[in-house]
Amino acid sequence: MESNTAAVSVFRVEELDCATEENDLRAALGGLDEVAGLQFDLVARRVTVRHTFESPEPIATAIRGAGMRPRLIIPVADERAGGPARLPRSTIVAAVVAGVLAIGAEVLVIAGVEENSAPVIAMALAAIAIGGRETLRKGWQALTARRLTMNLLMSVAAIGAMVIGQWPEAAVVIWLFGVAELIEALSLERARNAIRSLVELAPETAHVKVDGTSSGTTTETPAGEIAVGAIVLIRPGERVPLDGVVVAGSSTINQAPITGESIPVSKEPGDPVFAGTVNERGTLDVEVTAGKGSGTLDRIAASIQQAQGERAPAQRFVDKFASVYTPVVFAMAIAVATLPVLTGHGSLRDWTYKALVLLVLACPCALVISTPVTVVSGLGGAARRGILIKGGVHLEGARKLKTIALDKTGTLTRGKPSLTDVRVLADLAEADVLRIAASIDALSEHPVAHAIVTAYSGTLATVHDFEAIPGRGARGTVDGVVYLVGNHRLAEETGVCSPDIEAVLEAFEVEAKTAVVLMTDDRALAILAVADTIRPESAEAVAQLRALGVEPVMLTGDNTRTALAVARQVGITDARGDLLPDDKLRIVGELAARGPVGMIGDGVNDAPALAKANLGIAMGAAGTDTAIETADVALMDDDPRKLAELMRISAHTSHVLWQNIAVALGVKIVFFGLTLTGSASLWLAVLADMGASLIVIANGLRLLNRPSHRTTAHRTTAHRTTAHRNRTDRTGQ
Repeated sequence: MESNTAAVSVFRVEELDCATEENDLRAALGGLDEVAGLQFDLVARRVTVRHTFESPEPIATAIRGAGMRPRLIIPVADERAGGPARLPRSTIVAAVVAGVLAIGAEVLVIAGVEENSAPVIAMALAAIAIGGRETLRKGWQALTARRLTMNLLMSVAAIGAMVIGQWPEAAVVIWLFGVAELIEALSLERARNAIRSLVELAPETAHVKVDGTSSGTTTETPAGEIAVGAIVLIRPGERVPLDGVVVAGSSTINQAPITGESIPVSKEPGDPVFAGTVNERGTLDVEVTAGKGSGTLDRIAASIQQAQGERAPAQRFVDKFASVYTPVVFAMAIAVATLPVLTGHGSLRDWTYKALVLLVLACPCALVISTPVTVVSGLGGAARRGILIKGGVHLEGARKLKTIALDKTGTLTRGKPSLTDVRVLADLAEADVLRIAASIDALSEHPVAHAIVTAYSGTLATVHDFEAIPGRGARGTVDGVVYLVGNHRLAEETGVCSPDIEAVLEAFEVEAKTAVVLMTDDRALAILAVADTIRPESAEAVAQLRALGVEPVMLTGDNTRTALAVARQVGITDARGDLLPDDKLRIVGELAARGPVGMIGDGVNDAPALAKANLGIAMGAAGTDTAIETADVALMDDDPRKLAELMRISAHTSHVLWQNIAVALGVKIVFFGLTLTGSASLWLAVLADMGASLIVIANGLRLLNRPSHRTTAHRTTAHRTTAHRNRTDRTGQ
């Protein structure tokens, strides 16, 4: 009996290692009327099934019918990836024994023993039984399901070799294929382990304050049992167990697992910290903001796993090509075995042998395994550098961008105003100017006032008779004198403006700075300038984009004068200001008409434009749920230079993908010619296919450890600015 409500069941399938097994499962489950949708995650070996069965058991039965072992995950959130992959000892022993027997049979024949003698046949059959049992079982299941799979091809080749008396070669073929399968599974597991290691960076226990405050004794508690809001003590050298906010203490933390920054970042009360990062110097009290399984590390790992299911164009090409290629070559093998004999050009035994070699060569192992390994390695390698890419299609598509639209605030600038200039006009020390202005502004909530207060490190004065002047500034009495702190309009209304003061104010405005005047009722005492300062990396980031042939365009809601001033400083020639979200959406659409366009913003305010762009990129997304979940790409730290690094990673991954495809197809073409001329044997064909698989796997895995393009000098510059930008950047997102 069926249910009218669609259900979702998630299975972990141990055999799900590449597109071959995925296609087998699609064939097994896709034919069920009750199955409404399938989603595959090769990294986590999961298949998610939307269905209308009352129970998931029919699905499990169908998976078992495809020769695989399903395990229902209930609930999904409780599934853990487990530890690093290791071959079971029994599997290793079986492979070694089968190899000794298969090669031993071949050696006996070379030594002069008859190929059809009892010792040779016995050793070959034993090798096939020990090392080829799984291949033959899966081949039989594919045959009964009428599916042309690699296991079926190898089974037919081995059985055919035995039928024509090639016992040693049958044993070597089945053994080498089994070894190749193990190597392929472990290669993808290495990419899995690289992603899994992100989550495992976070410790399993933490020291929790017993009284729930930043003082008192601690107790060691499993991380999974720590509630949001608890206070955790983190000592020097310890890893942060859960995402949180510093409430007491100061230290430096190595955030490389999250943001890709190799330089430690200073942390003080109010600053965020992320699970898996390393506390280097001081002791910190941290208030937990995300429980086990829902922190930034977990979201990153989950996003990479889900991203694998969104295939790159090259990967889609390979899957489609293999689905046509395999049956075509199978038909060619039948033709090779029969047509020459029917036309009187050779013996059935000779041409059958060549047909079997052709079948072995037809196995698209190297071709099929090359793309998922390369894509997962590219995603994992980018994540290690603080670039979270939400799918193979985005990984490969980033290199094609012709234009990148950049939001100003928080992307090219720090995203938070800071004091840049103090111009003293009267007989006052600069420290006195800051003391008076900061004391009055401390009672205001305006961002400009906050910037002035933050810049003053001394003791604030007592302010009497404070009065906020809406849209203009504030008034207060300090040390018995009435002062005003306000904008250009307030200075004019007070009557303290002069041509000289007007010139200074206009000069600051041209530089995209907000001017604040400290004055009394009869004269101006000083002019303070506040600005959303430009990130020191922004000009270099723009230069790198231009070097890659990408045109940067600035889109901002700030006034046009400010936009032009910032654009001039970072090297952008096309800057557009006074834009509403709809305006940004319209402009991104216009830019897309020229070619693929990327949009980088904060992931929230720029959501319409991010969605419209060919590639939406969230800036400084560490710890931000919305950015990680909605953007195509999330740059986990605040360094805009990672835009160019993203494009370089994309280009390199695409090159590796097509290199692997060329190698896999090239080997097929060469050995196809050798087969027709009678120069290739069965075991040599398997060895060639295995060698091609190893080459493409090794080539793809290089992406996991590809070094960052940025030089040591760049990292040194980042180090010099880290302490200054830490609180401004990260709390200002």
